[in-house]
Amino acid sequence: MVPKKINLLLLAFIFAFVSCNHNTKSGAGDAAFDKLAEEYLKGYLTWRPQSGTYLGLHEYDGKITDYSKTSIDAELSRLKDYDQKLAAIDSASLSTKKYYDWRMLHSSIKNEIFTTEDLHYYTTNPMAYAGAIDVNIYIKRNFAPIEQQIKSIIAIENEAPKLYENAKLNLVDSLSKPHTQLAIDIAKGTASFLGNDLLVALKDVKDTALMKTFNEANKKAIDAINDFAAFLEKEKLPKTHNHYAIGVDNYKKMLLYGEGITMTPDEILAIGMKEIAKEQASFDAAAKIIDPTKSAVDVYNDVQKEHPTAASLIPDAKKTLEAIRQFVIDKKIVTMPSEVRVKIEETPPYARSTTTASMDSPGPFEKKATDAYYYITPVDLKWTPKQQEEWLANFNFYTTDVVSIHEAYPGHYTQFLHLNASDASSIQKIFGSYAFIEGWAHYTEKMMIDEGFCNNGDAIKAAKYRIAQSGDALLRLCRLCVSINTHCHGMTVDQATKFFQDNWHQGEKPSRQEALRGTFDPGYLFYTVGKLQILKLREDYKKQEGANYSLQKFHDAMLDNGMPPIRMMREILLKDKKSWNEI
Repeated sequence: MVPKKINLLLLAFIFAFVSCNHNTKSGAGDAAFDKLAEEYLKGYLTWRPQSGTYLGLHEYDGKITDYSKTSIDAELSRLKDYDQKLAAIDSASLSTKKYYDWRMLHSSIKNEIFTTEDLHYYTTNPMAYAGAIDVNIYIKRNFAPIEQQIKSIIAIENEAPKLYENAKLNLVDSLSKPHTQLAIDIAKGTASFLGNDLLVALKDVKDTALMKTFNEANKKAIDAINDFAAFLEKEKLPKTHNHYAIGVDNYKKMLLYGEGITMTPDEILAIGMKEIAKEQASFDAAAKIIDPTKSAVDVYNDVQKEHPTAASLIPDAKKTLEAIRQFVIDKKIVTMPSEVRVKIEETPPYARSTTTASMDSPGPFEKKATDAYYYITPVDLKWTPKQQEEWLANFNFYTTDVVSIHEAYPGHYTQFLHLNASDASSIQKIFGSYAFIEGWAHYTEKMMIDEGFCNNGDAIKAAKYRIAQSGDALLRLCRLCVSINTHCHGMTVDQATKFFQDNWHQGEKPSRQEALRGTFDPGYLFYTVGKLQILKLREDYKKQEGANYSLQKFHDAMLDNGMPPIRMMREILLKDKKSWNEI
């Protein structure tokens, strides 16, 4: 086991040494590793049963994590035990595939220990509990008869009072102000969902006795959640502080344990600032093509006015989604391993308050509810005309296509199809790299525009797609810079908000929302980091393959090897494995 306070440079050297000195053997150690991994995964999902349900493993339905201090301590002890057991394995005795599984599993365990022990997640972050009564999946996926789904909801809701009593006991006296405010909002939103949207979703259930039991459990859960929100407002909010930054040392651990990255935060920040300047130049150049008489921001605002009507939003998106898929096939962007289409639909009413557009793919082990949904949140006809116009501007024709690329083809849904069609192991299906998953989807936005999507000779139309894609890229670049500045250099929420406004070209409200997200999700830098890593890997892979290179070959190779950190993907795809951290 690596000592708790070991120098991170030494740990990075150990990771690199193990990576470079692994030789493929007969796999003599595979059976022992498989047994250990199976034991670990069983305990992992037993403590996180809701993750099991989302993965499609329905033996975990109707169960919820025990958040008592005794339970959290026991899970931390179990994680450390398996950390030691995995460290004791001779990696040279593993076959190549098991070797990468071993590394993925070991990194995941270290990340869990880091989150619990170094970031003090369960004692300092009330957001760990605010949305813990999550029964969404039981109404959005029909993997069992509705009566059975309701019984699972009842079982979970009956645990709510105990869960929130444990939360109160676990949390330290003084908490971070942004985390506390967000936790209050999340808790109130969860209670509202249970008291409104959940009831709407179950309104046609005819089993009176079952619904009586459900209504009792639902009221119990709502009361417990509202009580927790009131506790945070009355007991915690007056004593909050603004010390939410994780600090440089923890930031380095996040990079290393999550993605195998040994670059310093400031080295990544310097790259981010250079990329913002490059992206801004691309944004300005596209605006100049569209209308050289206006400022780039005014041109961008004009482009957003070109949007569908409230009635045509979903039909228009459906029409272009199929065109995007066909472009991917015709241009040999990536292999489509299935003819099954993603279903594009309105976001269900119960989820509309939290999302504009989203991809909902089934878990990798799901056997029954296997449909995948690309959701777009429609206009609420109760909104004012101004609010409706602002909403539709977010779904202008060009941005909607870029979002469809990100979410469906060849983004997240295509990612899902390849994972399911590949021979990925259980470990590869359960554990995924933030930078790979989101980096891939973000990378595809630029890649598709670069490959000529919707460029049929109309220079102005092509520039409108480019400025829409560039606007989304600026958002993700701002996240990178704000994340590092917030957690390593003391940037405040107000300063972060202004940074988004100045560089993303959006208003105060969305900019503040992004700034607040940065206080609790420092990993949102990985959208851009992953994209840049993939671009670098593509360049190196192209040099290696020479005349044998094709874009489709590269993309297929990436998507057919699980969801590992891109550092690991470099080792899988490249013969020269030395420069894995290059961006």
